[in-house]
Amino acid sequence: MNKKLLLWSIVVALGGFLFGFDVAVISGAEQEIKTVWNLSDVLHGIAIGVALYGTVAGALLGGIPATKWGRKKTLLWIGILYLVSAIGSAISPGVYVFMAFRLLGGFAIGASSVVAPMYISEIAPAKNRGKLVATFQFNIVFGILMAYFSNFLLEGVGGENSWRLMLGVVALPALIYSILVFFVPESPRWLIIHKGDYQTARKILEVSDPVGVDEAINALHKSIGEDTHKEKLSAFFTKKYSFPIFLAVMIAFFNQMSGINAIIYFAPRVFELAGISKQGAFLQSVGVGLVNLVFTMLGLYLIDRIGRKVLMLIGSVGYIISLAAVAAAFYLDHTGGMIVPILLFIFIASHAIGQGAVIWVFISEVFPNSVRAYGQSLGASTHWIMAAIITTLFPILAVKIGPAPIFAFFGVMMVFQLLWVIFIMPETKGKSLEEIESKLVKK
Repeated sequence: MNKKLLLWSIVVALGGFLFGFDVAVISGAEQEIKTVWNLSDVLHGIAIGVALYGTVAGALLGGIPATKWGRKKTLLWIGILYLVSAIGSAISPGVYVFMAFRLLGGFAIGASSVVAPMYISEIAPAKNRGKLVATFQFNIVFGILMAYFSNFLLEGVGGENSWRLMLGVVALPALIYSILVFFVPESPRWLIIHKGDYQTARKILEVSDPVGVDEAINALHKSIGEDTHKEKLSAFFTKKYSFPIFLAVMIAFFNQMSGINAIIYFAPRVFELAGISKQGAFLQSVGVGLVNLVFTMLGLYLIDRIGRKVLMLIGSVGYIISLAAVAAAFYLDHTGGMIVPILLFIFIASHAIGQGAVIWVFISEVFPNSVRAYGQSLGASTHWIMAAIITTLFPILAVKIGPAPIFAFFGVMMVFQLLWVIFIMPETKGKSLEEIESKLVKK
């Protein structure tokens, strides 16, 4: 694979590292935050879940600057938002200031989930697009693992202020990422669609896809038409794009109905519910991150070989088995020893090889070039709206009704996902973005 293409993809995908680190780091701080500011269960749920409301806004709005000013400039501002959020969250004097900075970080997460996969999909050749876009997910998972490991190392350091150190650590990778973004080029497809700059786009494609550069430019020119590049948001929500919209919304909806974000956010809490000590719970959380990383790497290896649909089938079956078993373990009170941790590791592995590897790749592929930013925003915002709802409700419901009904519900939802994958989800492996557009968009 072209070294410069790989480097550009990795740099942009580092936004995923910040995404994962920021999402998971709160799991180590959430209980201390509740104690320090003496929060009620409701306010505690809002304080911890507030970043997810920011992700909804970031996902909804992230496509606008990416369309107007370009993918590169938007990625740079995302890095700056991560940096400000990390510093502000760490030094917050009270819960409402803390929530404001976490909201800002959430905005960066939501926007990065739109812009980074979109950028990589637009710069990558078809044969490598799956694994390159999936580097974004790999970095999310690597960020989650590093957050859990960082929390484990910092637990108790600085006394009651250890949670501030946990949150403040994010500032360092945010700064590095912001600097590195200066060295990546603009998306060639954005340059052609929105600027008509074929010359610069060709130079970039000659580096990223030297074999397919002429084919890519000709296909782009053909797909643009007379006014396609001027597509407005109102035109996006029409029958023409109804099937890609349906696909993006459903894969994002099912992603969160698995319960993945609730488990990542509250991993130590879930392990403590299973009777594991606080220190042991933090260590088990590192195990969650490690399993996630290993199976994401496997998904990355397989996604361009066996395809998106097969990975989703494997993941769906694994979800159903593991979630049903976790629900049964809590219901029957068989939570001693390593039963629940092992089952949750199977759940995480199923997610990593299935939804985790596929979601951002799939959403970035199913929309035409002219409306990809809108489509990516819709898919990402659906994902984050569901994540915000579930993560806010999880700690409340865990106390009110217990974990067994919650995990049983997630398991039932994954049965519906399996049916959707079998009967509706198309395969996009090995096809150019323009070829996928011709298959999915109504003319």
